[in-house]
Amino acid sequence: MDSPLRLIASNPLDQLARTIEALLVVASAPLSVEDLAEAADDHTERVEAALGLVRERYSEGRSGIVLEHVAGGWAFRSAREAAEACARLFEKPAQRNLSQASLETLAIVAYLGPCSRPDIARIRGVAADSAVANLVERGLITESGRDDPAAGGAIKYRTTPLFERVFGLESLSQLPRLDDVGESTEQIRERLNEVAEKRSA
Repeated sequence: MDSPLRLIASNPLDQLARTIEALLVVASAPLSVEDLAEAADDHTERVEAALGLVRERYSEGRSGIVLEHVAGGWAFRSAREAAEACARLFEKPAQRNLSQASLETLAIVAYLGPCSRPDIARIRGVAADSAVANLVERGLITESGRDDPAAGGAIKYRTTPLFERVFGLESLSQLPRLDDVGESTEQIRERLNEVAEKRSA
């Protein structure tokens, strides 16, 4: 008679779960169910079932890494209890030393994007060139067309999936509502800081 472990090892769904686990480990960005199904050459329904197995295996309190749905896909992150140790070993450039100007610019792009540097400068009241360049370098915002392509208008910017991942958002719809924080950039900046602190807690 086969042992329970042997039966589990021969379970096709468990094999698919191990394949998905490997795909998530090597991926540099969150993967959607469709991405996983295509890479695993399997059906989305089976992939969703296998994701349930992986999520149970890598849940908060059971493992040092946790599977979560973020930025429109699935990805691993360190468990909260291991966050400080991970930060000491490797500090994510996207989260390190964001200035007030960069945070304010990031908030404007997140809430109002795509928007251009002149748009951002009008809202903040100061030039935005340095802050925009810093955020592009960190991979938090990216180019998204122009105001008037035919006339070579100003480049517009939007947030990236990395922004959503850093702040633990499944999509921009999870940002705090402007009605809740008021319309001042300072208030938006404070709320974004709160989100980032909860994410790293």
